Amino acid sequence: MTAAPRPRRPLRPLLCLPVLLVAALTATVSGSGGPAWATAPSHATTPDGSPYGFGTMNGFGQHAEHERITRAALACTPGRSGNDCFEPASLDQLAGTEGAFGAVGTPDVDEFFTPAAHCDDADYLAVPGYPRSQAAARGALGDCVTHLKADFTRGITRAAGMAPGGEVDVNDVRLVPDCTFALGVPGRAKCDALEGLGRALHGTQDFYSHSNWTDHADPHRAIGTANPPGLGQTTPAPFLRLSAPAALSTVPADLTTGCYSLWPGGCADRVTHDTLNKDTGIIDAVSGAATRPTTPRGQVSGNFAAAVSMAVENTRVQWQGFRETLTATYGPDQGNRLACALSHDNPARDC
Repeated sequence: MTAAPRPRRPLRPLLCLPVLLVAALTATVSGSGGPAWATAPSHATTPDGSPYGFGTMNGFGQHAEHERITRAALACTPGRSGNDCFEPASLDQLAGTEGAFGAVGTPDVDEFFTPAAHCDDADYLAVPGYPRSQAAARGALGDCVTHLKADFTRGITRAAGMAPGGEVDVNDVRLVPDCTFALGVPGRAKCDALEGLGRALHGTQDFYSHSNWTDHADPHRAIGTANPPGLGQTTPAPFLRLSAPAALSTVPADLTTGCYSLWPGGCADRVTHDTLNKDTGIIDAVSGAATRPTTPRGQVSGNFAAAVSMAVENTRVQWQGFRETLTATYGPDQGNRLACALSHDNPARDC
């Protein structure tokens, strides 16, 4: 296995609040593009100890799942180069490395309590008396799409600063010191563009863990809130293609994500995050192969491997859409130049 994940901190949500404050203060001082720091928490746990999303840390049951998904999807290889993939130093900033989270981990720092950043709370089950309407669930899903689309668009907008006037700005594409991603504090243009893309990737990756899109229900248990139906989809969700999302009318009727709450009883009688998530297991950062799932839903019928495979595929789809949007926004020459500057380690030479 490659790309060793980096250590993180203890995760209990309420105990993390002082750490979040320190992280916020550090980010405010440093800004995006200041020195890297690793004091912020990754996805925290619910009161029963279950992880809140694909992991951004190594420890406490997580294995840097977001980093490994991103690397498996976007790393340049001997047979893959150009703007289609990310060269090593640029990928380090997007995906994260040992000792520092990357842009893709940022929502676990400053959007920890924002369900839309993780596609949570779009729960619904077609049984009598379910305490939430399908319309409310679709509204929460729409909030997720809107939120992630805004992150995606900010990345497109901020990318322009890498090559103002058609020439790569050496200062705005440098990666030393490391980027700092948090709280939307502006910094170097490449860091800012990576942050927008990374936040969008985080939420779309979480969707496949937090929903039943690729799932199968446990065949040995009755369908219900503790065992919601699975959709068994084998292609990415069209409404989450952020460059041009399909209408929510395309959402299958039985789609659900999990309810997440810090408060006891906050998800009573609902499909919960703890029931549905496939957050943790071992992911090969080169091939994307996913093994040894640790959550109950992830252990059913290859659900963890299916969620990871779809998250990897969808990450590639989002980067392709990002490049297409750069071209549509700035024209073919400038769009290709900006995609090159974002994904290459020496844009002044190569772009």
